[in-house]
Amino acid sequence: MKKLSLLIIAGIVSASLMAAPPSRTQLYKGWKVQSSATAGTDGSRISGTSSWYDASVPSTAMGVLMDNGALPADLLDGFNYKNIDRTQFDAPWWWCTSFDLPKLDRDNKVTLELDGLTYRADIWLNGKKVASSDSIYGAFRRHFVDITPYVKKNNTLALLVHRAKDGEPNIGFVDWNPRPADESMGVYRPVWVHVTDGVTISKPVVKTRVNTQTLAEADLFVEACLTNTTKKPLTGTFKGTYENGTFAKKVTLEPGQTTTVYVSPVESADLHVDNPRLWWPNGMGSPEMYSMQLEFVPEGKKDATDSTVVNFGIRSIKDYYTKEDNQRAFKVNGKPVLVRSAGWTDDIFLRNDSVRNAIEANYVKDMGLNSIRFENIWGTSEDIYDLCDRLGLMALVGWSCQWEWEHYLGSPIDEFGGIKTEHDMNLIARSFGDQIAWLRNHPSIIAWFTGSDRLPRPELEQRYLDILKNLDDRPYIGAAKQKKSELTGYTGTKMAGPYEYVAPNYWYDPKAPGGAFGFNTETGIGAQVPQKESAIRMLGDAVWPLGEAWNYHCTTATDGMNKLDVLTDIINKRYGEATDFDDFMRKAEWINYDGTRTMFEAFRARVPRATGIVQWMLNSAWPSAYWQLYDHYLVPTSAYYSLHHSNAPVQLIYDYEKREVVAVNESGKPARLNARMELFGLDDGEGRVEETVAEVAPFTPVKVFALPDPEEMKFVFLTLADSKGDTVAENFYVLSPKQDVNDFEHGNWFVTPVSESADFKPLAALPQADVVTDIKRSGDTVTVTVTNRSKHVAFFNRLVALDSAGMLYAPAWWNDNYFSLRPGQTKTVTCRLPSADDAKEATIKLDGWNANKL
Repeated sequence: MKKLSLLIIAGIVSASLMAAPPSRTQLYKGWKVQSSATAGTDGSRISGTSSWYDASVPSTAMGVLMDNGALPADLLDGFNYKNIDRTQFDAPWWWCTSFDLPKLDRDNKVTLELDGLTYRADIWLNGKKVASSDSIYGAFRRHFVDITPYVKKNNTLALLVHRAKDGEPNIGFVDWNPRPADESMGVYRPVWVHVTDGVTISKPVVKTRVNTQTLAEADLFVEACLTNTTKKPLTGTFKGTYENGTFAKKVTLEPGQTTTVYVSPVESADLHVDNPRLWWPNGMGSPEMYSMQLEFVPEGKKDATDSTVVNFGIRSIKDYYTKEDNQRAFKVNGKPVLVRSAGWTDDIFLRNDSVRNAIEANYVKDMGLNSIRFENIWGTSEDIYDLCDRLGLMALVGWSCQWEWEHYLGSPIDEFGGIKTEHDMNLIARSFGDQIAWLRNHPSIIAWFTGSDRLPRPELEQRYLDILKNLDDRPYIGAAKQKKSELTGYTGTKMAGPYEYVAPNYWYDPKAPGGAFGFNTETGIGAQVPQKESAIRMLGDAVWPLGEAWNYHCTTATDGMNKLDVLTDIINKRYGEATDFDDFMRKAEWINYDGTRTMFEAFRARVPRATGIVQWMLNSAWPSAYWQLYDHYLVPTSAYYSLHHSNAPVQLIYDYEKREVVAVNESGKPARLNARMELFGLDDGEGRVEETVAEVAPFTPVKVFALPDPEEMKFVFLTLADSKGDTVAENFYVLSPKQDVNDFEHGNWFVTPVSESADFKPLAALPQADVVTDIKRSGDTVTVTVTNRSKHVAFFNRLVALDSAGMLYAPAWWNDNYFSLRPGQTKTVTCRLPSADDAKEATIKLDGWNANKL
């Protein structure tokens, strides 16, 4: 066996000397990682580490290899990933670091806290094994190891991490993308060293109760677990301080005792809040946050034995069932809310740092969405949930379906999935409790899901309910699919598809199973191609003609959605066969733009019967052609910009069933705005104009304009303006005289075909538009003024900001893109780039369906 000596770990940088107790320090930087096939498995002996990889934590083995250049940077492009060597992860891998401690006294306790690793680990400290993989396992367990007997001033920590085996409930991406080669093996959430001085504080929470009738008052309820880690009784004060006041409660703890302490407004008047700053979802108000410091101070002492800060929001979350469909709906602070969401995934190698998270969360807000669904309890830290709190994004959090399908779990399943044995049910129940205790202070989380396609086994579901009874009061949802539990009744959700392209009128059709009623927890239009430059980066010369390279970057599903055949068929039927790559991209991107926004708009037009919609998916774990509102390179797809418009708090929407334009309002306040509709033909210099005043109450769609089927193809421009004439919202449609006819008889769970297709082939003969641009740069912002000097519509114009290599900047914050211009219209668009230098050097280009390229 190859020997390793923990006495010498060259290159490992110690964590800074920790402060005197109490302290909690994250071991983030200065890790070294290596395979035990190279380094051996004896943690008591580790010698030179010059060949070890530099790392930080969180990280996985594949992520470390990528960060160190041990694998090609373009591993995920083309077919490069297809033949990755997975056997290199058969052996466990080491994660090693060091940390220093101040001088400790006999009442100090030192705890190693592991927020998440996968799948098993042996833990060595200073050459001694302090915990083994027969107890440290489970992808969603949080582990707390008492290392007090083993610590000294200078400490070396080594974790020998083993990947999950078949049948073990691991992190999973199901059929969304290829499996990670290392099965996500690693320390994928933070590691902490927590030093306390007699009494520790754990599982703190601040719960809130809002007077939803007046919104003028709220009550706070504080609880935390206190543990006396000494061998003597201790009496002291549990204290809390926040901006509205303080509380203090006397507590006595016997040696080794753990107790849960509760403090309510009955005991402390400062926990009653007048005129609270409420937390609201995006579009309904400001997501206000508070912070409360908690500490325990022993009698006769000034210093706390332990302290922590809890960030929380004051808000009320309630669910209810609709009378018409028995579907679940939500209220926030007593106000009904349409959940407009999309399904998140972490990166394939879990490389989700705070910078990437911030970009992605702000993308969600910029699209006008108010929610993210985290199917898998994603996140390499609490960071993404902190962002949801700050940005007003409601989080739907719970287990994924990778444990519900045999081919992914690697062991047999039944009607309740693969969590069947007493051992596995105990593991997953404890994991569920760990995750709730970890995340429950986030006001953004509005519900816990314990299943996706299937309900949990009744005896497991009962354990979930018992855990929730003790830990949290948020709504519980047994499955994302419409199911009936013997314990909790109907889930009140539907997962009826589609997952492939359907005609825009599908969403309004009363016969459509996935249409605009109830709570559709995952649905989408299938292929959502990246922008042209991203497609070239992903596939190189294989972008055209379409072929196996594109198919490889679709999903890994076996029933379908694993090639671009549906998208190609739709292009051919509706727009005519693509003549080259540019023509294919124009048509595919318009299909994405139009198809995605119509889905959300239909649910907005059908409130309150429609209660929630989750786009499948928000993002991609790797470069992909499917299910994404922005791509893996963080470049928005065309759908991103259509949602930016369609999800405006107050908007005009074309109703494909009723053939009318309706005004919708989810701002929480009544709106009175000037509405304008302009209709143009393919070669009209002057369109037909209608104007009226739209008065729309919250959650009450109203008809604004009649718009019967046109006799010829029409471009429809819709505008809402305030009393000063300033534009509040814009929308745009292309309508065909021939209507789509949905063929429900020949549909399946993921697609409904059309027996007759709308015809947009005349767009190929759209006259050339004379479009000019004027570009100005200031700081990190580029301002582009675009003018259509022709007498016909300039259709579907795309602006890009390119770097010196011809790649798209990401992020590039365009306030509008993929827009169409009326004859003679001038539009000013801004783009904020990462830096002033980028804005100065960026090449700005425009291309459109019928515009001259600039």
